[in-house]
Amino acid sequence: MKQLLYKMIVWCFVGCLFGACRKAYESVPLGQQITLDLAFDPRDSLGKQAMTYLLTTYQQTFYNGHNRIGGNYLDAASDDAVASASGIPAVQAMATGAYSATMNNADDMWARNYTAIRNATVFIVYINRVPMIEKLPNGQPARAAYRSEARFLRAWLYFQLVKRYGGVPLLGDAIRQITDEVQLPRNSFSECVNYIVSECDNIKDSLRTAAMVTPNTYGRITQGAAMALKAEVLLYAASPLFNGGNIDPANTLTGYTSYDPNRWKLAADAAKAIIDKDDYKLMPNFNEVFTTQAAPVGSNTEIICWMQTGTPANGVESANAPVGYTSAGGNGNTSPTQNLVDAFASDSGYAITDPAAHYNPNDPYAHRDPRLSLTVFHNGSLWLNRAVQTYARGLDRPGGTVQQTKTSYYMRKFMGAFESVSNNPPSYSGTYHDWVYYRYAGVLLNYAEALNEFSGPSADVYNVLYALRKRAGILTDASNTYGVPQGMSQQDMRNFIRNERRVEMAFEEQRYWDLRRWKIAAEVYNNAPLRGLDLQLSSSGQLFYNPIQVLKTVFRDPQMYLYPVPYSEVIKNNQMKQNPLW
Repeated sequence: MKQLLYKMIVWCFVGCLFGACRKAYESVPLGQQITLDLAFDPRDSLGKQAMTYLLTTYQQTFYNGHNRIGGNYLDAASDDAVASASGIPAVQAMATGAYSATMNNADDMWARNYTAIRNATVFIVYINRVPMIEKLPNGQPARAAYRSEARFLRAWLYFQLVKRYGGVPLLGDAIRQITDEVQLPRNSFSECVNYIVSECDNIKDSLRTAAMVTPNTYGRITQGAAMALKAEVLLYAASPLFNGGNIDPANTLTGYTSYDPNRWKLAADAAKAIIDKDDYKLMPNFNEVFTTQAAPVGSNTEIICWMQTGTPANGVESANAPVGYTSAGGNGNTSPTQNLVDAFASDSGYAITDPAAHYNPNDPYAHRDPRLSLTVFHNGSLWLNRAVQTYARGLDRPGGTVQQTKTSYYMRKFMGAFESVSNNPPSYSGTYHDWVYYRYAGVLLNYAEALNEFSGPSADVYNVLYALRKRAGILTDASNTYGVPQGMSQQDMRNFIRNERRVEMAFEEQRYWDLRRWKIAAEVYNNAPLRGLDLQLSSSGQLFYNPIQVLKTVFRDPQMYLYPVPYSEVIKNNQMKQNPLW
């Protein structure tokens, strides 16, 4: 059955699909290949055509976050990085507010997501026509699981819209044609959150558990994915932007109209349910989280929901590695900022501003949190058999017109192994660069944040921080506190968790959204210019670390906390209300 199914796939294979499929397929729209009557044929007991439709819907739903915003990571629209390219790249336009309702930013997903929502709904409505004799390992009919997968995809698509625009039209199971005159209002933020959460609850028990996944069903949406989506939605709903900090206080489209602390408890409980399920564990090595595939195909115990990006390759390395490795390639697209680098603690866990860290500004990368060297390349980092050189006129910062780092840093995260020193010239090994949407470390951070916001620091909150720092390789003493200050207030713990989230989740499309849901984007963008270093090497071999400003970001408060609804949607739908100040 598996081989027959693969022959029918009409789009390039993408993640959360069958792991054994590694080929590229002819990119022809599904609608040109099969009609709905054929796709959901009552005589197709194997459901082959329906599975083709579902796999295509997976592809239309998920996106690959690697360099997806005009060749850059979304984090380059936050304070963690800048685009290395000259001019005004799309991601820089986002960081400086150079977009409008008529000129949408590069992350606009309105039309894309509603197209995919329609296709998911088609599957949800029509799949019951197909008899499908397949059963899950526990004996349950597989058709119910596939229908729930499509419902997950639809719920996930709605959430991507809600965190960008606030309340959006919920279409239910109605299947509208492109020629239909649709005049639908936006649902309230609360209605959207309730709908997504109820979908996650309703589908959970009919989805596969992590233990049911086999190599032939590798990447399918599982119970854990539905639970992770629910936990994330509730975390956003509890966060200041929507819960007590509504940018338009009486507007039900842009958030709740009153604060409710119990929303934090709901978010904490949803994350704790995943922890208690005990299906996922932190990987022993931080870097392997991003280069090792999930079980049962690989040994990754941490990732919960992800998008496969094909066969092992070196596209991430080629796009982002330092530019001086001409034999292996390296385009240095993303320049991490000094702002991000300074967020990493010492290897004893103390912030570099704490005297206990013994931070030396003349040797700034010594004795630092090991995650720093696995997240950014700095001057002196070892890569492909030599040290990275980001001082002026060094191999990786040669000057001239070559695209190169603007900050003295390059992105290191997600990059895999490279060939041994015996390989000359050195080159990259192929690596799986799956894009991870939900991983266990993120669930732990969600839990710690929500629990602290609801009831303050507790042993459970501290234990999350200990676990993450232990896995990171932070040193500790007999107290086993890994540099986490004891006796913190709720506000101190809030700041500590936010910083831990920043360094743990860098370049995973978290920081950009965190700044918004915490409602601190205006402060961060407008008051803290993005910084780098101008490294100079003297004739005697001494390095001088000269701070520089590389970009002044702009955030129009409160306008930019939500994206504008595309102008084309507003003018064709009399009931479509625009977001405030757009």
